[in-house]
Amino acid sequence: MPAVRKVLLAEPRGFCAGVEMAIKALAWMVRIFEPPVYCYHEIVHNRLVVEAFERQGVVFVDDVAAVPAGAPLMLSAHGSAPEVEAAAAEQAGVVVNAVCPLVTKVHHEMKVRTQKGYTVLYVGHAGHEEAIGTMAVAPSAVRLVESEADVDALAPIDSPVALLAQTTLPHDEWSGVAARARERFPDLWMPGRSDLCYATTNRQAALKAIAGSCDAVVVIGSANSSNTVSLTRVATAAGCDRVLRVNSAAELPGDLSGVVGVTAGASAPEWLVDEVLAHLAPAEGVERVQTIEEDEYFPPPRDLRDLLRAVTAAAAVVLGVPPHGPAPAADDRAVPAARMLAAGPGALAS
Repeated sequence: MPAVRKVLLAEPRGFCAGVEMAIKALAWMVRIFEPPVYCYHEIVHNRLVVEAFERQGVVFVDDVAAVPAGAPLMLSAHGSAPEVEAAAAEQAGVVVNAVCPLVTKVHHEMKVRTQKGYTVLYVGHAGHEEAIGTMAVAPSAVRLVESEADVDALAPIDSPVALLAQTTLPHDEWSGVAARARERFPDLWMPGRSDLCYATTNRQAALKAIAGSCDAVVVIGSANSSNTVSLTRVATAAGCDRVLRVNSAAELPGDLSGVVGVTAGASAPEWLVDEVLAHLAPAEGVERVQTIEEDEYFPPPRDLRDLLRAVTAAAAVVLGVPPHGPAPAADDRAVPAARMLAAGPGALAS
């Protein structure tokens, strides 16, 4: 039977700050409320994370109208259209918006540019939830472009033109479209700070550093995760002839051998990486290859922090004692999302 000699483990990999924030936010929701707790769209694009929350009483819906009146609702990390946010405020009892701050930045840019009379070229993938939510901010003033050919095919535009992007795009994919847009529209406006997610870019750079030295690369993550799929393309472009995307170790083939690279998409929990490494059992062990150290942190959504303070105050009144000590989420940064998810609603993070 073939044997894996060595594993090159890309760092950084796995959960980004936005995913950490969103998962911990939903984990708090299932602790605060009796099930079911509703979530508009998958909280993040990882099948096993979604299934773990479903076992804890979370119901994922693709239409806010499916949420019973007054029920608790969370909006996913990918961002929601303005009309969805408005419908949620009317339908649900409590709404927590777990949108990634980097996506919020693009929504804001879309609103500001279009209000100033710009036509926005949005580089993204048709049908992706982030793209749908962002373009809904100004649907009449945005044009979706997925390739350089799409830029060439645009009808003449009389207004000033801006370029924005889906945060999870590969840099190489975005840069080609951006270069073509600048050629066609010399006065093109672009944000001073790239729309591309730092975590997506960092994970791709880490993978590029190892892919050319590997007999095979394993990318852990779900098929509907844009950044995960992008990692598979990056590994192929970097010179690896065999690239596998798996949800978990159970999907690994039995013929892997030699040097195997391992990484994980931004919505894949670290326990899946641990299971893959244990399954591969490399004879010469695991070599960690770090290209950059990440220290990004996004605090819980403000409406969740307000909710936690209200719950703490209400409990103090019921128990007849004044609230003391830090707020429940005060040590949020020190508590990994994977731990909160695994602990379930019966335990508080500590």
